[in-house]
Amino acid sequence: MSDILAKAAEALNEKLTGGEFDATAKFAIADLGAIVIDASGARVGDDETDVTLTADADTFEEILSGELNPTSAFMTGKLTIDGDMGAAMKLAAVLA
Repeated sequence: MSDILAKAAEALNEKLTGGEFDATAKFAIADLGAIVIDASGARVGDDETDVTLTADADTFEEILSGELNPTSAFMTGKLTIDGDMGAAMKLAAVLA
């Protein structure tokens, strides 16, 4: 399972190459673990962050691939956000 997270972190790092994200965020993926994102990039981990976004693996994959907009996922209840909503919005803009 950690291989899935490692590949997801790698894909997130490709999207974050501009370094525009100056907060800390965590994607908590049900039954898999978590990925932490900060100014250094994305990595597998479970550190304290400004915001935690929680979703199942399918929803996370759809967001990462661009099939599902993070805002739409939140509005339909597929994604929950705990913490700094501003940081979540910054992350959504970077991943778009």
